[in-house]
Amino acid sequence: MTKIFARFMKDESGATAIEYGLIAALISVALITGATTLGSTLDAQFQDLSTKMTTADGKF
Repeated sequence: MTKIFARFMKDESGATAIEYGLIAALISVALITGATTLGSTLDAQFQDLSTKMTTADGKF
């Protein structure tokens, strides 16, 4: 029984899978944060362009 317990304590294959899972989760969070920031910036740019085009339309 002690051999089985000792072998179980030395087994690190589950720890490696958890590490890969944490790395994948961190990368996903970074991508989502970047996409959200980029989307907000693009939305502001298009809103500014739309306002300028609407204002310019009345001048012609």
